[in-house]
Order: sequence, then structure tokens, then C-alpha cells
Amino acid sequence: MLGKLARQHDPNVLVGFDQADDAGVYLIGPGQALVQTVDFFTPMVDDPYTFGQIAATNSLSDVYAMGGQPRTSLALVCFPEKADLAILERILAGGLSKMIEAGCSVIGGHSVRDEEMKFGYSVTGLIDPARVLKNGGALAGDRLLFTKALGTGVIATAIKKKAAEQPWINAAIASMTTLNKKAAEVISSSGSAVHAMTDVTGFGLIGHAREIALASNVSLRFYANRIPLLDGAMECVRAGHIPGGLKANREFAECVVGYEDGISEETKTILFDPQTAGGLLISVAPDDATELTKTLNAAGVPAVEIGEVLPSTKPLISVAP
Repeated sequence: MLGKLARQHDPNVLVGFDQADDAGVYLIGPGQALVQTVDFFTPMVDDPYTFGQIAATNSLSDVYAMGGQPRTSLALVCFPEKADLAILERILAGGLSKMIEAGCSVIGGHSVRDEEMKFGYSVTGLIDPARVLKNGGALAGDRLLFTKALGTGVIATAIKKKAAEQPWINAAIASMTTLNKKAAEVISSSGSAVHAMTDVTGFGLIGHAREIALASNVSLRFYANRIPLLDGAMECVRAGHIPGGLKANREFAECVVGYEDGISEETKTILFDPQTAGGLLISVAPDDATELTKTLNAAGVPAVEIGEVLPSTKPLISVAP
């Protein structure tokens, strides 16, 4: 639908909605630009405070994915008129805790009455216009690093069905409330040749990988046995706890994927799992990949190398055992 809209011609828009990137970037002066994003959604956990934390972590992620630093945020609230306001207070408190951790000031917001509860933030950050990390830019030979594990979508679905085991819930919550701040700081300060970056969220690993491949005019290869999975993720897939978003992602993007022999149906499924506050997918020069992985790991970020960038070919994305 966005492709049908009229395009504005503003030379200060460095990254706009027409580029399918994680956030918009707007030049405000020499050496300085704004990076802006917005995200909100319905609860996926029972505890209001935790839901607020997850929503904030997820909203901040797109700024980090561009290489920016969050500075201010506006809360977006949809809340039932007759619901207990103590619940909303806990949601806002949870979100604020993560904004404080990020060094991002909450300066206002907007609320509407809605029978379906929703919460999130619009986030504005600062970024050096010469160091914007976009989807485009990956080069053949680059290595693909990933900083979190997959599985929040299927585990959240199991939570809603009261079918998730507590260790699975704990692992998913820990992932969804971990900011990508440390990873972004390491990447920005490491001096590594990072050519492209995105965060893996609602479109799943394959969906976001597709955006990198198309924007960079390259192909990608993933190694399934290297891709980290959350505790319980595969059990949820086998039990049929498949979110609607996963099905939609697979219907849309699987046409560009080629699977080598030995890839199980469960593995194929999890690659399309919509993530909440997911990890960063990083395309880095091969000579820097090992050192960047070590630096991230030393900073407490569980980054692993999960694939590589190839010259443009078919299939656009291949998955090897």
C-alpha cells in the first residue's frame, strides 16, 4: 500500500518509508540527523509491568538497528474504559524502566479508549548521517551475525494457550526485555566494517533477511544448525503453537527460499517466527567477523555467526543444515 502513496521530495530525508528500512532518518544539520520510529502492540504476557518493559524494548530496537542513540519517546496507549487503572500504571512503569535504562526521556504521549489493550512508543534518536546502518549495503563475502535467539512468537502463542512451561516463559521474557543497546554500542565503537544491519522482529528471520538481500542486491545463505533457538521454541512448533504472523510471513516470503537436504519442517517453520524485540542481524566484512563476535560476546551479547552473503543468485535465500 505504501508504494501507491505519493512520494515527497525532501533532500533532508535520508531514509524514508519507501526504503523498507527499520526507521526513518532526517538530516537536521551538518553531521547530525534524527532517527525516528514507532511501534505498539497487544500484550503477549500476563504481567502488566513485564508487558510495558517488552513494549519499550521493542520500540527502542529500530533506533539501535540503524546505529542511532535513542533520546526521547512518546507513549502510545490504548486502554479499556472500564479496566483497572492500576494495570495501566504498571504498564507505564515497566516501559519507563526500560526507557531509563536506554537513557531515553519519556516526554509525553497519547491515549485512547479501546476495548483491546495496546501499548508502545514513538522514539526519536540522534545519528551521524555518515554512519547510518541501513538494510542495503551488504557485500558478497560478508558474514552474518545474530545477537539473540529465535522463538518469542511461538512461545508467546503457547503462553496465550496456557501451554508454555515456566522455563520457556522465562527465556522468552529475558530475551524480549534485553535492550539491543549494548550490541549497538559495541558495533559503533568496534571499528568493524559493518555494511548492513537490521533487527529481526515481526517479519521473522527470513522476512528481514529478504529485505537485506533485496536492498543490497545480494543473496544470503544461512546454516540452520548455527541459528540459536530459545528454550522451548521447537517444542512449541511441534505442538502446533503457530502464531498467525508466522503463517503470514511464510506465505509471503518462502517463495524466495531454497532449502538444502536435511532441513526439518520444524526448522523451516521457526525461521519465519515473528519476533518481539528480536536480535540484530549484522552483515560484516569477513576479516572482521570473528573479532566482532568476540567483542560482542565479551560485552555480554550472545552473538553468533549464522550465515554469509553471496553474489546475487537464485534462490535469494538458501538454508543449509
